Amino acid sequence: MRTAKRFLGITIMLFVATGVAGGTYPARGAPQSPPGAGAAAQGQQAVLFRDVRVFDGLSGRISGEQDVLVRGNHIERIGSSLPVDAGAQVIAGGGRVLMPGLIDAHWHSMMAAPSLGVILSGDQRYLTVVAAAESTRTLMRGFTSVRDVGGNSFGLKQAVDRGVIVGPRIYASGAMISVTSGHGDFRQAGDLPRQMGAPGPTDLEGDTAIADSPDEVRMRVREQLMRGAAQVKLTAGGGVSSPHSPLDAITFTPAELRAATEAAANWGTYVTVHAYTAEAIRQAIDAGVKVIEHGSLMDDATARLMAQRGIWLSIQPFPDELAEAFPPGSFERQKADEVFAGNNHAYDLAKKYRLKTAWGTDVLFSAALAARQGAILASLTRWYTPAETLVMATGTNGELLQLSGKRNPYPGRVGVVQEGALADLLLVDGDPVADISLITRPAQSFKVIMKDGVIYKDTLAH
Repeated sequence: MRTAKRFLGITIMLFVATGVAGGTYPARGAPQSPPGAGAAAQGQQAVLFRDVRVFDGLSGRISGEQDVLVRGNHIERIGSSLPVDAGAQVIAGGGRVLMPGLIDAHWHSMMAAPSLGVILSGDQRYLTVVAAAESTRTLMRGFTSVRDVGGNSFGLKQAVDRGVIVGPRIYASGAMISVTSGHGDFRQAGDLPRQMGAPGPTDLEGDTAIADSPDEVRMRVREQLMRGAAQVKLTAGGGVSSPHSPLDAITFTPAELRAATEAAANWGTYVTVHAYTAEAIRQAIDAGVKVIEHGSLMDDATARLMAQRGIWLSIQPFPDELAEAFPPGSFERQKADEVFAGNNHAYDLAKKYRLKTAWGTDVLFSAALAARQGAILASLTRWYTPAETLVMATGTNGELLQLSGKRNPYPGRVGVVQEGALADLLLVDGDPVADISLITRPAQSFKVIMKDGVIYKDTLAH
């Protein structure tokens, strides 16, 4: 009920603000007139990018000048001197680089911008408005897709998909599923005891879910799938931001983890788990988990096991400022310092064993850090070349999104500039492989931003 009220509040406010008439919103993908959108947002049938150099999201190289034709929401043709359709919009690339929209594989749409205190005590309708505004800023930073790995972003996703607000594609996990005292349990002693099967106070908004048996885990997983989850997120070990769990804690039992992976597999999708330590990672892999989030404290043997089993590592180059969200000397700050210290070794292991490695930010509780989304991506050059970094945030992350199978909310390929792929594109004023700092200045560098064939920014038209 509370979740329904949250979305009702934002829907009513946006209904009034945007002047949407009648009681029915357009279907997903129907172009609207979002703030800052170009002419193509009004139902343009074809867009031709003329004389662009293509970064395809796969090879790491940039091509010579060619044309890219978008029809509807797909890339139809790539070639030289393509004919112009009658009525098509032509964008003169002038040798600029056309690349896939960026993908953040570890994002929290509902929790990126507001502080932790505001999240725990703030009005839910206010928090949804904040998330909606941040969603628009995310797209304007060039991130056309996000994999949301914790938080009730279903209403926000629906508003974006129906054109009520502007934002990226959201591959939602729904509630972050945890155990009593685990990462994601923000209750206090006065909230205990909980009756088995009954939701805790932090579960009611759908951002977290406490599950303390295989049956409860199975139920919570199915609840997220019922709501439309693309994948399911569990916390298999201790975390930084949670007030109770030490980093070395292994939370779910093997039987509980297997209940989650079986329930997700029955729906044709997968489970990803938050896990820092080698022990938590190995137990999750044995239970059928396909993706590990973080992995900052893993060891050599565990990295080797991940390589042998084809397990994905979704790891983040945590900026030091992220730790500043927690007071110096606090339990959370001590855990943050330990995780950050281990991150460099984890990246070294990922490279040593050539793990399937995805990139994300995991920004929490800081609008200032959310605004640095592109800069956090660029910081990957501590371990990877600029070309490798950009491939990871486009083609590789796009491959990870395909793990959702039939639960993929946006059937089609993202993260690449290829014929037949979904048309999520950035026209960059410069060469991001030669100068990756361009992605840290999206307002100046990204001349055109297109998502799903709709242009949301076009400074060349002026």
